[in-house]
Amino acid sequence: MNQTTEKSAAAPETAAPDMAGLSRAQLRRMRRFDNPWRNPKLILGATLLLSIIALGLLGRLFWDVDMVFTGSGLPRQGPVGVENLRGQVGTWAHPLGTDVTGKDILALLIIGAPNSLYVGVLASLIGMSLGIFLGFTAGYTGGRVDDVIRVGSDVMITIPPLLILVVVQAAYGDITLTMMAILIACFVWQSPTRLIRAQVLSMRESGYVQMARLSGASSGHIMFREMLPNLVPYLFGSFIANVTTSIVTAVGLEVLGLGPQRVPTLGRVIYDAINSGALIQNLWWWWGIPTALLAVMFIGLLLINLGLDEVSNPRLRRL
Repeated sequence: MNQTTEKSAAAPETAAPDMAGLSRAQLRRMRRFDNPWRNPKLILGATLLLSIIALGLLGRLFWDVDMVFTGSGLPRQGPVGVENLRGQVGTWAHPLGTDVTGKDILALLIIGAPNSLYVGVLASLIGMSLGIFLGFTAGYTGGRVDDVIRVGSDVMITIPPLLILVVVQAAYGDITLTMMAILIACFVWQSPTRLIRAQVLSMRESGYVQMARLSGASSGHIMFREMLPNLVPYLFGSFIANVTTSIVTAVGLEVLGLGPQRVPTLGRVIYDAINSGALIQNLWWWWGIPTALLAVMFIGLLLINLGLDEVSNPRLRRL
């Protein structure tokens, strides 16, 4: 359609600041912001997340993950060089130590960290897909359809998700990672729906959308072929934010003792540590290392979100 013409006509309104008077260093910095592969926050965040993914993929090749089972080593053994309460010094047989049942902490992290990330990504994918469909439908169609979707999202967003998830998972008992992600996705679609609806309401009167209507294009073609590409940077940022929310929700449920009971996750490791008195017994490696890995995961997601914002929004760039 006439999408290129419309974008070029609107370019002066969204263009970066005037280049006149900028130093060479400032110009290089602006070009770096324009190129996502040279944005330092985006690169650092992606590196942190890829390191966690590599831990799950490569760790299975170089480490015996069967040591996640009870009795794989001596109980309460500290990391390498750390002495526990019984005077035993950790060895390379269990470089990150063991828990009270002899499970290897490194093996638990190799399996648990990707599992926690999987729940967050899957829940966000489902929630974002539903939010995109409902948001575009409400914003573009309008009328009663818009009213129903808007009221439904407004009502759902006021319901405390953690309380409902606690009740549902307590009723179902042991569930799989996928089922847990689906349950969390039921409470992360409302915010994308409302925000995408607001964007579509402002875009549907644009010139290229009007030209698409006059040319006889279907509503689906206009929404998902003409309007959706213009929201890709925003959708990526919203997706990353939803991943963070989903992981926090999953960890919160697992620390309460809910969620998958037989599948290692970071939240489950922390729950077992707290439930077994790791704080009292000074087994800091049992709960401290998974918590630090969660912090690295959240920092990586935050940096990716900030980097995407800088790439897509020139107003956030500092010269």
